[in-house]
Amino acid sequence: MAVVVDCDGLSDEEMQQFARWTNLSETTFLLPPTSTAADYRVRFFTPTEELTFAGHPTLGSAYAWLIHGGSPRSINTIVQECEVGLINVHRDGSSLSFAAPSLLRGGAVEESLLAEAATSLGIHRDAIIDSAWIDNGPGWLGIQLGSAEQVLAIKPQKTNLTLGIVGAYPAGSRFAYEVRAFYSSGGVTVEDPVTGSLNASLAQWLIGEGRFVPPYLASQGLAMGHAGEVQVSMDESKQVWIGGVVTACIQGTVEM
Repeated sequence: MAVVVDCDGLSDEEMQQFARWTNLSETTFLLPPTSTAADYRVRFFTPTEELTFAGHPTLGSAYAWLIHGGSPRSINTIVQECEVGLINVHRDGSSLSFAAPSLLRGGAVEESLLAEAATSLGIHRDAIIDSAWIDNGPGWLGIQLGSAEQVLAIKPQKTNLTLGIVGAYPAGSRFAYEVRAFYSSGGVTVEDPVTGSLNASLAQWLIGEGRFVPPYLASQGLAMGHAGEVQVSMDESKQVWIGGVVTACIQGTVEM
């Protein structure tokens, strides 16, 4: 992902154009907050559209804001403003974690959409052992398969849905489950290597159903040759936190 700082004055069209140029999963733009409770405001763009929330870019945006001189009101908590509201980001050394936002949509998924999802994933409908709407902004439809092995074996077809797939590893494994994320971008099915928003809503769903007890690690990206690790925890107030180690790979300037 990319984070653009000092972008006051850029129009919506210019932000979208730049995100298209980077051709990354997400490009974020840091802006002055409109809320007095926030440290900064962020907007999230894929190469084709703007999102109301994204988890991985939330952590990257907070990190970029900090290394470019941002000073949070609270020493260990950064408050991010975005379209879904105010998001707390906790800082612990080189690790950052965000408080999972409330779901915009939950509950049962229509059978016709489950059949469509199965076709899109190239699996039988009976392979889906559970499902739910777990939308915290991007529109996630959660699908649970019988195992992490089944998740890794998926060979997706074209989809118009925004799908989050999860399957458990055997007891005693380093990871609790494997995650894959698929969505449509410009008519093409895209897989995201690591997806904070999806891991947040998956954790809320699966912990709420009593299937997993935090803290634990989730794995994502193996099917794409990545080794993403997502830290899932819960505090005393039952707030789910999603985090990991964040670092800057490339820094530079661009004239627009």
